[in-house]
Amino acid sequence: MDGEGIGHSRGGLSSKIHLAVDGRGMPLSVILTPGQDGDNPQLIPLLEAISVRRTGRGRPRSRPEAVLADKAYSHPSTRSALRSRRIRFTSPERSDQKARRAALGSKGGRPPDFDPAEYRRRNVVERCFNRLKQFRDLATRYAKRAAYYRSELIIAAIVLWLR
Repeated sequence: MDGEGIGHSRGGLSSKIHLAVDGRGMPLSVILTPGQDGDNPQLIPLLEAISVRRTGRGRPRSRPEAVLADKAYSHPSTRSALRSRRIRFTSPERSDQKARRAALGSKGGRPPDFDPAEYRRRNVVERCFNRLKQFRDLATRYAKRAAYYRSELIIAAIVLWLR
């Protein structure tokens, strides 16, 4: 099972799909990991896999203007990494991080910026996952090998782009 994107989680054997989408909900990059792997370590590799061709001449665009993510990606190391790359990051802070900051008192710093109105736009990611689940093979993971499953994800993403 090692290296095949299948891992043990509470529900049994599972896989996680980490997906980056554009503002219209179209897939830009995808990473497949075992189910027990954390989400946060996958964010930077996911963003580094993005390559969007520019109109006209020039290198492909690889740095997004903003990242909208759920609480699983909210970690101080992620926030500092995105801040150093000048990428705007909107994600609610986890309750354990709030408690840790509060326990430190004035040394804990101020809470990170969070714009609820901008965060509502994160539903485009969920809608992209729902469109991908329309492909039965992806929803049930019939493919046993991670390379085949990732290939099916990429083909489904191409179909979504061509619609």
